[in-house]
Amino acid sequence: MNKDQLEKVARAMVAEGKGILAADESSGTIKKRFDAIGVESTADNRRDYREFMFRSMDAMKNHISGVILYDETIRQNAKDGTPLVKLIEAAGSIPGIKVDEGAKPLPNYPGETITEGLDGLAGRLKEYYDLGARFAKWRAVIDIADGIPTEYAVRANAHALGRYAALCQEADIVPIVEPEVLMDGAHDLDRCYEVTEFVLRTVFNELFDARVFLEGTVLKPNMVIPGKKAEKQASPDQIAAATVGLFKRCVPVAVPGIAFLSGGQSDVEATANLDAINRLRPLPWAMTFSYGRALQAAPQKAWSGKPANVNAAQAAFTHRARMNGLAAMGRWSQDQEKAAA
Repeated sequence: MNKDQLEKVARAMVAEGKGILAADESSGTIKKRFDAIGVESTADNRRDYREFMFRSMDAMKNHISGVILYDETIRQNAKDGTPLVKLIEAAGSIPGIKVDEGAKPLPNYPGETITEGLDGLAGRLKEYYDLGARFAKWRAVIDIADGIPTEYAVRANAHALGRYAALCQEADIVPIVEPEVLMDGAHDLDRCYEVTEFVLRTVFNELFDARVFLEGTVLKPNMVIPGKKAEKQASPDQIAAATVGLFKRCVPVAVPGIAFLSGGQSDVEATANLDAINRLRPLPWAMTFSYGRALQAAPQKAWSGKPANVNAAQAAFTHRARMNGLAAMGRWSQDQEKAAA
């Protein structure tokens, strides 16, 4: 384990005003996204879609620190034969890779899942390093509903995150540790706070037990936010106060940065909430974004599979990347959103 290199990469991933593009949709997920815009999910279409984002130089150079790739994508070449990884590196961003194999039903625990993918992971990490990946991602999924999450499900997922993170660092790859408490339910802000607190405490206990070098990690959590079906929603200021207050209690300051997932928030909601969090500076960590849909929904729609729309799609991607870059510094405003649009 090269601790100096791990810490250097982790800090670059959460550099001021930059965040991480989550372009690691599985084949099934991206098919759903393409179906929504009337595009066939072929290998060439998936490549062309991701390529136009990686070639959006303003966005990539100024606002995107790293890109999480899917297994297919890290092996693909651009239309002109250039490896997509090289396009990312040329833009000054860091290539990363999703290494988990998805959340599967947890036996005897209805409604709960366990993320799989530890078998053979050491060998896969070595291959991904050789392909250019310098960080990885593993997502644990925790739902909130009647009677869940159970303590067993949280501990099982946290243990897998700890094992994954240790294997990554052994391969000189920075682990993104992603325990996602879903916002799909009807729970309120306080319930999200309670569950997220238990999840984070459990995850960091497992990271300590696995002897993970925290300075060479990045945390990718949910914000403390009410469920989408909750009767009472929360303002960005309320979400920011709850999130920062909780993280100060649970996240060691050795962690270089926190890159939030969007988790089903709309584009502008994810930006506004991140901005409100960064307006509470000074904070012990860099607080930035690792967004998928909240960065890609607008460019995806603008592109719609047509080469003639690439410039418009790149403009939409650059706009969202810039807005989130401002939010990562606490400098975003609705006026800037409207003016840029």
